[in-house]
Amino acid sequence: MPTTPTHSKPSSMEELLRLGPTLPQVKRGDVMTGTIVSLSKKEVLFNIGWKTQGILVQPETKELSTFQKYLSVGQKVPVKIITLEAKGGFPVVSLQHFFEQGKWDILADHYKNEKTIEVEVKTKGKGGLFIEVMGIRGVIPKIQLTREFMQNPDSLYSKKVNVKILEVDKEKNRLVVSQKAAALGLTQSKLKKLFEQVKEGETYDCKVIGFSDFGIFCEVNGIEGLIHISEISWKKVSDPKTYAKEGSTIKAMVLKKNEHDYKLTLSLKRLEQDPWDEIETKYPKDVEFKGMVTRKEAYGYFVRLEPGIEGLIHNSKINTDTTIDVNKNIAVYIERIDKKNRKMSLVPASTNSDKPLMYR
Repeated sequence: MPTTPTHSKPSSMEELLRLGPTLPQVKRGDVMTGTIVSLSKKEVLFNIGWKTQGILVQPETKELSTFQKYLSVGQKVPVKIITLEAKGGFPVVSLQHFFEQGKWDILADHYKNEKTIEVEVKTKGKGGLFIEVMGIRGVIPKIQLTREFMQNPDSLYSKKVNVKILEVDKEKNRLVVSQKAAALGLTQSKLKKLFEQVKEGETYDCKVIGFSDFGIFCEVNGIEGLIHISEISWKKVSDPKTYAKEGSTIKAMVLKKNEHDYKLTLSLKRLEQDPWDEIETKYPKDVEFKGMVTRKEAYGYFVRLEPGIEGLIHNSKINTDTTIDVNKNIAVYIERIDKKNRKMSLVPASTNSDKPLMYR
């Protein structure tokens, strides 16, 4: 049983409300501001401006363990009147509004003031770790883990860790946090200063800090960046790990700066000449070329003439007596080049010295 708050002894709440002209006229369901005057694991007492104190409705005391570290004596919170007069003569109130909205306000305050917050790691995803705090789900992107945990994210499973908030948006139900920022004591002002020093279009030494299926994670002067798999090479990339080694330093170009979350989009391939730049000069139509058949699709065969340059032999260009095998070399002519869309149409070369009839 909760401790009955100290108060004068009117015979009823109706009498209580008549005791002073300044007492508010309230009814069940009203929301008002309450000041916490007592806080424990089992109960919370509130000063709500009456002659007696309000007490938290019993079912909600079960949620106190989740929110208690974010509540303190003297704190003002919105409370909803559940009962005007319970047993003992005191009102019963609800913190449900706080539980629903106040937790987002707490996160927003921690973000604004760059405070650390404790979260619990729930599961591992493809791009990082999913976490929970006060019933809100969020994510620690893999790049926002210190190196030891980036290499072994499973070691954080079901554990509580300190993080700093990178993004919080109640409308989008979005929470992004950083274990690295908390561990290294990074602040937004420091990150902003470092971020502003990096220029788009410039080439930098980048420290490789990790990999994923979709690219290479790097640091540029302390700022995180990603070399997406599509920006690693002009040729098709199947495994980003074959292009760099963790802990090594590589040169990459900054393609884009994301002002929203202080992230960089990087590129390796932009430091090399695009093989399509001089494609029409290098591959004239009247010359026979040899290439490797890389794959078969429902509509034809793709042939690689050189790294980064592939063309298509459409099924309509293949004679019934022509055999094409994947992973075998084939002689072709260039039928058409679409430089803008990086596409090339090919036809098989004939077995004699003449061009194929369909090409002529």
